[in-house]
Amino acid sequence: MTVTISRLYDTYSAASQAVRDLESAGLPYAEISFVSSNADNWYSGKKAAATGKIDRDASGVDDRVEGAETGAGVGAVVGGGAGLLAGLGLMAIPGLGPVVAAGWLVATAVGAVAGGATGGIIGALTQTGISKEDAEIYAEGVRRGGTLVTARVPDKDHSRYESIMNRSAVNIRDRGTAYRKSGWSRFDPSASPYSAEQARKEREMYSRL
Repeated sequence: MTVTISRLYDTYSAASQAVRDLESAGLPYAEISFVSSNADNWYSGKKAAATGKIDRDASGVDDRVEGAETGAGVGAVVGGGAGLLAGLGLMAIPGLGPVVAAGWLVATAVGAVAGGATGGIIGALTQTGISKEDAEIYAEGVRRGGTLVTARVPDKDHSRYESIMNRSAVNIRDRGTAYRKSGWSRFDPSASPYSAEQARKEREMYSRL
């Protein structure tokens, strides 16, 4: 029996570290999904074009090299309805805008939309047992520039993997409260994606808290 754990991260580097830690702890990459905002065009931005390097986590190592070392080549695409991780790819998900994503959750969300079903990322999350309230906060967090990591883990190892994913993760309850104080009530799939400047300000605001 497996259970699903989702966590939101304000930065790509924190989320990618969580993925590496999950892998190091023995979780197959095929059980992990990754959805990162591309509001600031980091995946194909001017910096990458100028330097020939994609290094969003500022590690000094091209993210594509890091990805290859863990079996996930950047530039690959999500495998259709297979639900298996095939690598990171740039795509658009309704309500989230442009994202760099991979994995079974993404395949579920995109497949549902392509098949005419409603719900998109919210539906994909709730199907795994995530509450609708939390799913909407996760989706809104990605829309505002964050990164969502979702993992299917064996029930017996739930606590161990959850503790790994909790490192540097957003407190979803606090974040939901903050969103609501600003006037947000629910995730709106028709809302415009955040711009690079909006996403930057959002990250800076929470980094000061």
